[in-house]
Amino acid sequence: MSETILITGVGKRLGFALALQLLTEGYKVVGTYRSDYPHLQLLRDRGADLQQVDFYQEGSLANFLDYVSQEYRELRAIIHNASDWKPENKKDPRDNAASIMNQMMTVHATVPYLVNLTLKDQLTSGDKTSDVIHISDYVAEKGSKKHIAYAASKAALNNLTLSFSAMLAPEVKVNTVSPAMLKFNEHDDEAYKAKALQKALIPTEAGFEEVIDGIKFILLVGI
Repeated sequence: MSETILITGVGKRLGFALALQLLTEGYKVVGTYRSDYPHLQLLRDRGADLQQVDFYQEGSLANFLDYVSQEYRELRAIIHNASDWKPENKKDPRDNAASIMNQMMTVHATVPYLVNLTLKDQLTSGDKTSDVIHISDYVAEKGSKKHIAYAASKAALNNLTLSFSAMLAPEVKVNTVSPAMLKFNEHDDEAYKAKALQKALIPTEAGFEEVIDGIKFILLVGI
């Protein structure tokens, strides 16, 4: 029987690439997505259990957790990849600030917090050590003048790693993966790309493979 890994945010980019790779390697993937895309059928065709969940809608997360608790007795890993990236209003940062902070904290801190607590039994019921992996961001360590709430919420996620590491050890390993810029979006123009690369310690576009390799290392080797 294949091991089951829960991944939040498999709709596109890193989450989609990660889910596809883990399915290819024989894992059973339970994934959440907010918006449906045609390419998600590829994951379904390979056996993924995909559930549409809007973390900003009251009750949506609770319903999903009820489903997972009923359908899956064991989880090999939970990978918190779901993310949002909302900047403050450039002209007036106070505009809609409370809503932005609430949304950023919801998806990056509240959701992982509740998922880890609710599915603790699924993580600890197997014979092997299991994993929780938080996909954070390098910006959590240095801050951001344009994405203050985003950076703060990712810092909160990093702190959850410390707390859950203490709570769930030794049955569950809890780690953070904190990449900087990974891959540009298709709509990003050349001027934006050049400006973004100037800020990077390594001024080149990376890719999703590096993060996926890091996650596989944690799962297979263990740290």
